[in-house]
Amino acid sequence: MKDITREELCAVIEGRAEGMDIPIPLMYDIWTSPTVFGEREEEMREFLQQMPRAVEFVHAMMPDSRPDEPEYTWGKRIDTGEKGIDSAVIIEDWEDEEAVERFYANFPDPEYPRLIPEDFSPKPGKYVLGNWWYTLFERHWSLRGMENALTDYYLYPEQVHRLFARLVEYYSRLFERLHEEAGCDGIFISDDIGTQTGPFFSVEVFREFFKPYYKQLIDKAHSLGMHYWLHSCGDIEAFLEDFIEIGLDVVHPIQRHTAMDAKPIAETYGSRICIFAGFDVQQTIPFGTPEEVRAEVRYLMDTYARPEGRFMLTMGNGSTPDWKPEAIKALYDESMHYVPAQLRKK
Repeated sequence: MKDITREELCAVIEGRAEGMDIPIPLMYDIWTSPTVFGEREEEMREFLQQMPRAVEFVHAMMPDSRPDEPEYTWGKRIDTGEKGIDSAVIIEDWEDEEAVERFYANFPDPEYPRLIPEDFSPKPGKYVLGNWWYTLFERHWSLRGMENALTDYYLYPEQVHRLFARLVEYYSRLFERLHEEAGCDGIFISDDIGTQTGPFFSVEVFREFFKPYYKQLIDKAHSLGMHYWLHSCGDIEAFLEDFIEIGLDVVHPIQRHTAMDAKPIAETYGSRICIFAGFDVQQTIPFGTPEEVRAEVRYLMDTYARPEGRFMLTMGNGSTPDWKPEAIKALYDESMHYVPAQLRKK
């Protein structure tokens, strides 16, 4: 399988790949850590190093990512006595004006000098993809706790708008720095706004609180010549038309086994947005046989592949210790050799 260049990947994302003989881009590696394979770690590390890599991935250092730099933080977490990560809070009460103003006064500095890892050295000619996790909703609930966040849209709408506006300002500067200092061609950020049975909130809430700020971020990325990639777990079909309207370039993962039906998604949206299909990591990779893995690869390719592109393959989420090396090897082998009918040369 030939190496994919920056220009070729751009053509796939933008739906300009017809007639260019570009293989389906594979990015399983950005979700796969050799350390989860235990005693077979080195074997899998060597294996993964030999496999195709469609992007050079650079993970931005976000606040709280360096314990040795406590000043680069979102704020001090308040002990509420709860155990879950979604119940931890930094902003306990929007009506505590002193605490709220202190939060904004100590907002993380987008000029943080170690945003880009010192050892990052992209391969010339490759597409560079900048990344961090948590954008609007995820950042909101990580500051307020999940229960508070979901009621804020009704009880404290002005505070939500103020927070999101400040986040967009901060992220926009990070976009600029990743483009200028790391040569990024795209930005890949997460915002899990779906559960496995539907979205976290209504379309009306999405359009009032999220769509305008996503549009600002997408417009900012495009103004810098970059694509905007979004990871969002769960069923987010209710929001796809709005995302397409505001110019989202790439959506991940479309969870076909647990949240969304791949075929209608491909038929309805596949010609208008690049689908970064996430291979099932909840059942197929940990529990499936190599042949079941191969069958799933063929299904995804047969469902999503288009002559003009707009389809790439990766994992649905990050690696866990129940992943089997044999499943990963079958995944790569089938992905590198299977050609769906719609891409076969006549």
